[in-house]
Amino acid sequence: MSSTTSTRKAVIPAAGLGTRFLPATKAMPKEMLPVVDEPAIQYVVAEAAKAGLDDILMITGRNKRSLENHFDRVPDLEATLEAKGDTDKLNAVRQATELGDLHYIRQGEAKGLGHAVLCAKRHVGEEPFAVLLGDDLIDERDELLSTMLETQERLGGSVIAVMEVPQEKISAYGVIDANGQDKVTGEDGKPADVVPVHALVEKPPVEEAPSNLAIIGRYVLHPAIFAELEQTKPGRGNEIQLTDALQAMASKPAEDGGGVHAVIFRGRRYDTGDKLSYIKAVVTLAADREDLGPDLREWLKEFVGQI
Repeated sequence: MSSTTSTRKAVIPAAGLGTRFLPATKAMPKEMLPVVDEPAIQYVVAEAAKAGLDDILMITGRNKRSLENHFDRVPDLEATLEAKGDTDKLNAVRQATELGDLHYIRQGEAKGLGHAVLCAKRHVGEEPFAVLLGDDLIDERDELLSTMLETQERLGGSVIAVMEVPQEKISAYGVIDANGQDKVTGEDGKPADVVPVHALVEKPPVEEAPSNLAIIGRYVLHPAIFAELEQTKPGRGNEIQLTDALQAMASKPAEDGGGVHAVIFRGRRYDTGDKLSYIKAVVTLAADREDLGPDLREWLKEFVGQI
């Protein structure tokens, strides 16, 4: 399902150093780590394109030129594949270049996610926009971004995605206070998986977490967020936290772009920013493919039986 909203722009922060994957990321951006046979970043760009966001700004940093190269045309390679009659690989290579209109800007200095989003101000202008974090892969069979875009158009303000996580792991995430998870009524008059957000806390201690609803890497933001980020002081980790700016926006009136709602996502999400979760993502997605799945699943049964 493609989005029917007026939002057309997506921002993908990709300036991180990827230190958790060293030494693999010493000379290669973490976003280019392969998930089966596509780099992780391509899954994220494809998700934005599927939701109808064809104007994509990537926030990059040093040593990230391979991101631009990946989404650019390679005429010599394409000509070689075409001469060989290898249409499958040719189509796969061209797919990345046809996902949308990609732009790039350097963050320059790593000052946090809030600062990375602020770098997009001039490109975005005065319209709502989506932010997709490259570490979070959402299974293409599950709707999330389109739902968030529709929710933002209907309710205004900003919309974030959350998932229920075990209480003992909650301190690894930004967490929302949804005031008892009071549901917002959907267009059909029934409660939707959308809740009003009253407070946001970045990585709270387990005993202080206001809920088990953790923020994951998908946002649809009102452009008023830029003015708020410009006056947001460095917070946790001495970085400008997007969570802190959203906390301020949650209490502002709707006419000023205020108000924050959360879409509760219950689908399949893969965290490629963590080594174990990355391995699980590769295995899970490969096992679901028609070309790899049957043999891989059979091998996994044999492997597990030997442990």
